[in-house]
This record gives sequence, C-alpha cells and structure tokens, in this order.
Amino acid sequence: MTILLDPTSERAVASRPRAARPASLSGKRVGLLDISKPRGDVFLDRLEERLRAAGALPSRFVKPTYSKPAPTGLRQQIAGECDVLIEALAD
Repeated sequence: MTILLDPTSERAVASRPRAARPASLSGKRVGLLDISKPRGDVFLDRLEERLRAAGALPSRFVKPTYSKPAPTGLRQQIAGECDVLIEALAD
C-alpha cells in the first residue's frame, strides 16, 4: 500500500484518482513546465532532447515564480496545447 501526502493543508483527505497515462509519448504534445527553481531548465533541456528522440513534440512553459501556483492563464494554455505535462523541480 502506498500512502501519498498532500501538502495543500486540506483538513479532510480528498480522494483523487490518477490521470490516465498514454501508452506512448510518440506523437504526443508534451508540455515541459519550468517552475523557476535554479537548474530546473538544465533538467528540462536534457529531457526535451530525449523526448524529441522518442518522437514526442515538447513545448516549454515557465512559471513566474516557484513559490506560487501557476497563473490561471498559463494553466489554461498548457491544457489547451498539450496532451501531457511534465513539471520540473530542481535545486
């Protein structure tokens, strides 16, 4: 059994089903979200290379700051343009 902790300070545990995963990323529009932490872009540069080699179509996005959620407009843009999203965390 896996226990996941949600850092959003919810008083009652919310049940969230996992999103469906595609069988392959080939031909998929993959969003790469840089949350603006140091060296996150370095990780995403390498990941972008590997995704392109695997036939995926990566697009880059950047949050203005790591300390706040992505702005609504950015989230809507990503949802409209991408099939899947990878968020980079680094330090």
